[in-house]
Amino acid sequence: MNSVRWGSKIGFVLAAAGSAIGLGALWRFPYMTAEHGGGAFLLVFLILTLFVGMPLLLSEFVIGRASQRNPIEGFEYLGGKRFYRVFGWLGNIAVFLLLSFYSVIGGWILIYLVVALGDAINLIQIDNYGAAFEGIIANPLYVVLAQGVFILLTAFIVAKGVQEGLERASKVMMPLLFVLFLIVIIRSVTLPGAMEGIAFFLTPDIGEIDSTALLYALGQSFFALSIGATTMITYSSYLGEEHNLTQSALSIVIMNVVISIMAGFAIFPAIASLGVEAAEGPGLVFIVLPQVFGEIPLGMLFYILFLGAFLFATLTSSISMIEINVANAIKGNESKRRSRAYIFGFFVFLAGIPSALSYGVLSDVIIFGRSIFDNVDFLVSNIMLPIGALVSTLFVGFVIDRRVTMNQLNVDEGSKMYGLYKFWILMLRFVLPVVILIVFAVSIIG
Repeated sequence: MNSVRWGSKIGFVLAAAGSAIGLGALWRFPYMTAEHGGGAFLLVFLILTLFVGMPLLLSEFVIGRASQRNPIEGFEYLGGKRFYRVFGWLGNIAVFLLLSFYSVIGGWILIYLVVALGDAINLIQIDNYGAAFEGIIANPLYVVLAQGVFILLTAFIVAKGVQEGLERASKVMMPLLFVLFLIVIIRSVTLPGAMEGIAFFLTPDIGEIDSTALLYALGQSFFALSIGATTMITYSSYLGEEHNLTQSALSIVIMNVVISIMAGFAIFPAIASLGVEAAEGPGLVFIVLPQVFGEIPLGMLFYILFLGAFLFATLTSSISMIEINVANAIKGNESKRRSRAYIFGFFVFLAGIPSALSYGVLSDVIIFGRSIFDNVDFLVSNIMLPIGALVSTLFVGFVIDRRVTMNQLNVDEGSKMYGLYKFWILMLRFVLPVVILIVFAVSIIG
């Protein structure tokens, strides 16, 4: 049973929100919005995040706090059978693999921070950002070294502990993330022609909402909240009974949506002002945006601020991924935390090297038509995380004693909230499993 606790409610909310806010909000959301109708995609995403994402998030919170244990032991404790430990192991393996390629992108951000700083003070001159990005990710020394530095930063924070490491870092990085984004947004929306980008982002065209956009918005709302990787189970296991799980879940959903919208306001007005196309993932952040900001007075300064915000969001997510493995390893014995954090960090670094090299010396290694990096991404995002979310949904809906879930949500049969509680259980048992299976099937077969 965990003996450590979050120092405050805001510390938990910021840390959990930081875990959820990362590549999903800043990397995936903007280009998916651009590809699937702008404001129409945003509207569907908002609805699905509230009515699908939040119930799933709440189910993981219930498992974590009710068990007060790491996910492996927590599933066994609440289910009453040793077999259920396999569900915790699934989450462990998923986040280990996820961080192995996630840290590669974290390394790219660090490299580009150095490049952007060099460009800003005229130490580096870049004429073609597309060619520059391809050259950087193909250089084995750059990508492996940068990935190692990113993992070291992550392990250092986790080694400090829940209150001194995770909570303190989140209290600093999450407010800074908002501040940096606000600065970039103010500059972006004041550019000539910015209103065209704002209109595209905020005006829903119902005709743009087809089945493809709906499914992608569903997948985005699903992955944006870090559901299915037992991250939220681990974080909520450090909660005391005084915390209101429903309020905390709602706060995290709102923060995630706000950051996603802020990312849109930072990117679309600037892109519209210069009349360029939004690109997918790496192309948007590392090729299009530096070109866009490069055309703006003091633009590289704002691009550096954007990269700083992006780094903070990526770090807060990666912290939670190492924390899961550390929590499972130390089993409440905090004296082992420091060594385990660096040990897991080292193994994640080793596991991530093939992904880091998959655009350079290992670029010829193609499996199922994808690079090593893309295969690991596909395995985790399209297979392991949906399975993990399905497990949590069915586990809370069918396995955990109803008295336990009612107690965690402060509900009794005579309360006004009992009707909502029954609706939530109905969703977990019969609606959300179908939704998850649809997303899973579509992501596999296309």
